[in-house]
Amino acid sequence: MDQLADTRPATERVLAVDLDGTLVRSDMLYESFWAAMAQDWRTPWIALRGLSGGKAVLKARLAAMALPDPATLPYDAAVLDEIRHWHEAGGRVALVTAADSRVALAIADHLDLFDEVHASDGLTNLKGPAKAAWLRERYGAGGYVYAGDSTADLAVWQEAGDALTVGAAPALRARVEGLHPKARHLSPPEPVLPAALRAARPHQWLKNMLIFFPMVAAHDFNLTAFAMGVLAFVSFSLVASSVYLLNDLLDIASDRAHPRKRMRPLAAGTLPLKTGMMLIPLLLLAGIGVGLFLPPVFLLVLAGYYALTVAYSLWLKRRPIIDICALASLYTMRVIAGGAAAGIGLSVWLLAFSAFLFFALAAVKRQAELVDMMQRGVDEAAGRGYRVSDLPLVTQMATASGFVAVLVLMLYLNEPEVLVLYSHPVLLWAACLAMLYWISRMVLVASRGKMDDDPTVYAARDRVSLTIVALIAALFIAAKVL
Repeated sequence: MDQLADTRPATERVLAVDLDGTLVRSDMLYESFWAAMAQDWRTPWIALRGLSGGKAVLKARLAAMALPDPATLPYDAAVLDEIRHWHEAGGRVALVTAADSRVALAIADHLDLFDEVHASDGLTNLKGPAKAAWLRERYGAGGYVYAGDSTADLAVWQEAGDALTVGAAPALRARVEGLHPKARHLSPPEPVLPAALRAARPHQWLKNMLIFFPMVAAHDFNLTAFAMGVLAFVSFSLVASSVYLLNDLLDIASDRAHPRKRMRPLAAGTLPLKTGMMLIPLLLLAGIGVGLFLPPVFLLVLAGYYALTVAYSLWLKRRPIIDICALASLYTMRVIAGGAAAGIGLSVWLLAFSAFLFFALAAVKRQAELVDMMQRGVDEAAGRGYRVSDLPLVTQMATASGFVAVLVLMLYLNEPEVLVLYSHPVLLWAACLAMLYWISRMVLVASRGKMDDDPTVYAARDRVSLTIVALIAALFIAAKVL
């Protein structure tokens, strides 16, 4: 096991600090896996081959593929303070962890707080009884104070002179106090459910309201179609949340470097990576389960949506312009899914309007990110293929596509079969002007750095956008009933 040189007697009491869940509010095995996965989609197969040789081999193989950035990891502030106080009192501190030595040494070099570092070395997994035996041999029974976080550390606490728990549940605290009545407890555990709900991004489910768009466009508001739309909305929302979690795991390094995204539950360490990984298949299966109550063609659209989102998360988001096309397609697939669920045929006009409008919104999303980068003095987006110098082109793409969407709407409204649906079709031209204003304003707001990363979320909170939507709806209703 790798260690920093230490020439002082091993009998001196030291503070032995665990890494996973203690020093860092995360698990380095999962961190290494997703850091490698973000670079190579074949990582799961490589990990399976490594696991056949044991956990120590697996950790070493993943660490060799990619190291988590120690500068952005979610460290526990209370543990860092404890280490500093221990040093101020003249004590020594050792990082003793089951994580691979390359990961542990990188973190120790970054923090510059440890006198020694001991970790798994590709042969021995320094965890549980193995860690307890090693610490006893190194420092003697009771020759150290141990800071840990899980039941796997009970064997270590049994050999320690005193105990610190970090983020431990009440039941674990009680067991530790049975071994060390004077044990201290840092960082009370935070509830997982609120963090899991935030990670699922329910505010993003607003996009799935597009499922009801075919009913509105076809003037089909019967109860059966609406019920099918509700089921499709729930199914899409669950599947979308599954993909959001996958995307957050793949983007965890770049999210931590972002001023706002670093507060996402997985990036901030408030939701354990293991829990996030478990939620991905659970949400996916739940979404498919709801989709089974809908026509088979809906499940085909749902499968295509999921396949495209996974491809986007793994590859397409790093390809300039292709990523915008993919995002626009994902929006449009919601419209297609709504038609499939309700059994409503989609016109070429509706699909063309959706494609151009959503391409514009996807370009506005990238435009907002580039403006944010420019304001922060960052030249190139982490995990993306854009540079600040691309901003003028992306802005032009957003504007042009938005204007074409309005043109398609105007041509559609001039079709004879559409005109017969409205008593006063002239009012619909005012709706086109309102949409033209809205698209222009969205581009302007993004160019001024006033927009959230997602324009649909911004529009749902923006009074002007909501007013324009209400105005357009009122104009269509008035053109129909007056």
